[in-house]
Amino acid sequence: MAIDKEHKEFHPVDLTEGFAPPPGYPEGIKQKILAGFLDEEKKVGNRTRLLKFDPGVYTTKPFVHDYFEEVYLVSGDLTVGNDENGEGGEAFEPNTYACRPPGAVHGPFKSENGCVLIEIHYYPES
Repeated sequence: MAIDKEHKEFHPVDLTEGFAPPPGYPEGIKQKILAGFLDEEKKVGNRTRLLKFDPGVYTTKPFVHDYFEEVYLVSGDLTVGNDENGEGGEAFEPNTYACRPPGAVHGPFKSENGCVLIEIHYYPES
């Protein structure tokens, strides 16, 4: 059973408020849900969110999840594959994209100057 997204026409998106820390992420990373809902317990749904990294923030462990993830780097810088101290990895600039199937190991991530990502998450149809 899929959960459809609500109908939303063009409207301003405030990038200064309405962000909250996603569960399990370090301080300095915040999300703003734009549309939809992902139910990770029932493994249904889809969501579109903005993810913001404050300057200098990094994660320390790779991520893996059971849903598809599409990610587009809108602004700032993002490094993929740093170590637990935030060192190393491959740096990316805006207008770069990733699409990950369920079970794909990815990260850790860091941003030297901060960044904004748009992410689309969805479970495969059963």
